[in-house]
Amino acid sequence: MSNYRQKIAIGFCIVASVCGRLSAQSNDSIQTQEIKKDSTRVLNTEKNTLSYKKLIIPTALIGYGVASLSVKGLKQLNFSTRDEINEHKPDHIRLDNYTQFAPAVLVYGLNAAGVEGKHNFRDRTIIYGTSMLITSAFVVPLKHIAKEERPDQSNNLSFPSGHTAIAFASAQFMFREYKDTNFLLGISGYSLAIFTGVYRMLNDKHWVGDVVGGAGFGILSTELAYWLYPKINNLLSGKNKNSAAMVMPYYQNKTVGVGFVKNF
Repeated sequence: MSNYRQKIAIGFCIVASVCGRLSAQSNDSIQTQEIKKDSTRVLNTEKNTLSYKKLIIPTALIGYGVASLSVKGLKQLNFSTRDEINEHKPDHIRLDNYTQFAPAVLVYGLNAAGVEGKHNFRDRTIIYGTSMLITSAFVVPLKHIAKEERPDQSNNLSFPSGHTAIAFASAQFMFREYKDTNFLLGISGYSLAIFTGVYRMLNDKHWVGDVVGGAGFGILSTELAYWLYPKINNLLSGKNKNSAAMVMPYYQNKTVGVGFVKNF
């Protein structure tokens, strides 16, 4: 048990150190390059900063999730919620496998329909792809560090919920793209993210703490992606004006990813 708690503590310290370092740099304003939406729209500039205020909610959610692994009261809430769900014996549906990506799909669909967000296709794909990479970098190692057993006892990879992390990363992506032009549209993605998290519990795959922690990691991942975007864009653009880069999402063999091609 002592080794288990040490592993959890190490995992939490990693997250805390990342948040602390980024928060210390939050006063530095990063000016993005001018982004051309399309041939008919004017160029826009945007300042991407990562202030401590943007870290409060995800850090609180992550903190709750980590605490639920060892704090007696929170662990009891996990069990009582699972017992309440099992009493009603809900049907296990797999919509959560798809709704985790729904907010991001909506962003691309809305842009295709003429409801433009903050970034063009290339730029938002870089941002969303970065968010997914960061989400995986948080979730996958922590699952193996925590080794928490799932409610259905299928394995020991319960914490944090990967589906929920992706869902909230996607919802935060939708929010950031539309919050300045259509606030209600921007927050609509959170309903799909909450649906995903709830159904991870209804399907007996995750505890309450797993879902809450996953939501925090997802939101944090997207905030980091927007903060990192100017640097990534500069790296991809390079100094050669004749170079070109293309980023494309792909789906193959039930695997979602992002492909990158660059010529110099």
